[in-house]
Amino acid sequence: MHPINGIEFFKRLNEGESLNLLDVREEIEFNTYNIGGKNIPLSKFHENIDQAGYNKTDEIIVICMVGMRSETASNILVKKGFQLARNLTGGLLALQKLKQ
Repeated sequence: MHPINGIEFFKRLNEGESLNLLDVREEIEFNTYNIGGKNIPLSKFHENIDQAGYNKTDEIIVICMVGMRSETASNILVKKGFQLARNLTGGLLALQKLKQ
């Protein structure tokens, strides 16, 4: 697994790149604040990941608030054969700090 940091993430986003974002926070967290992408809470991840519609060769950037749940989800994806699952290091908090 190859994590992605906030600087690389913002660079790619600012260049207009279309990124596959997978937010693994709970639905209420996602609805309160999100940066887009699909929302599959980690608590429901195993039974719902196949419904996300990703190919096993797609790069998927997994995000959460601080990077812990997304790291767990990224590892699950890799075990399920998703070759390019990437954890956003530091999560949304790291992105918010970069914006300051």
